[in-house]
Amino acid sequence: MRIAVTGGTGRIGGHVVRLLADEGRHDVVPLSSRTAPYDDPAALRAALDGVDTLVFVTSDGEAARVIVHHHNVLDAAIQSGVGHVVLLSGLDADLDSPFCYAYTNGHTERLLRASGLPHSIVRAGLFTEFFLGLVQQIGTSTGGTVALPAADGRISLVARSDVARCLAALALREPTNGHHDVTGPQSLTIEAIASAIGHRYADTAPADFASALLRLGEEPWWAYAYTSMFESIRQGRWAATSDAVTELTGREPASLRDVLTNASLRSRTGTT
Repeated sequence: MRIAVTGGTGRIGGHVVRLLADEGRHDVVPLSSRTAPYDDPAALRAALDGVDTLVFVTSDGEAARVIVHHHNVLDAAIQSGVGHVVLLSGLDADLDSPFCYAYTNGHTERLLRASGLPHSIVRAGLFTEFFLGLVQQIGTSTGGTVALPAADGRISLVARSDVARCLAALALREPTNGHHDVTGPQSLTIEAIASAIGHRYADTAPADFASALLRLGEEPWWAYAYTSMFESIRQGRWAATSDAVTELTGREPASLRDVLTNASLRSRTGTT
């Protein structure tokens, strides 16, 4: 097969490319902002010419721009006759969610289903590495207390490597024409997550949280995105767990402790 991967030089896409290349049986094409920009329909069509399977790692940035990017990718996939689209979406893909990217995820899923393209959708939980980085940034700036507008919300954090393995596994299978909730093994409180990296957790108001991000130099768009994400966490939209990682890859998903241990080992050995 000829398999293309958008975001093929990024953290998720790059890992998918390596996993598929290690199979040694397929022509794996990493797409990047240089070879096939999301905002260049002609380049996307050329890049997808002759592609059997597309692993569609979602774009990033402001939601309106992401929606345009995703239209471009799916239009190119339709015109190029791609036989299977493996889409990375989010556990919260509800169009009525307060989270800005829940709308982009849900809208993209709806477009994909309406396109008639055979597909498999990975609805990933929040990435463990991303969330730990956010907590660490806020905790360090405030002397150890992490003030987040999450109330008693829970999260089933999932390691990026597990998400990449699920995407790669689905790329090598027949389309399921459905979605797979890819999560970590536990639904954790924010307090437990913060404590795991040496910080205290305190609930705060969304406006106070957004103001704190702006004082740290965060751009207004990202302050809004993070605040809307925590509102969806408060509503329990990221709490569910599933067995999809094990079912798709044959391996247990990495726990929070596993991710922290691996990060510590990489730090000590100087690897990334």
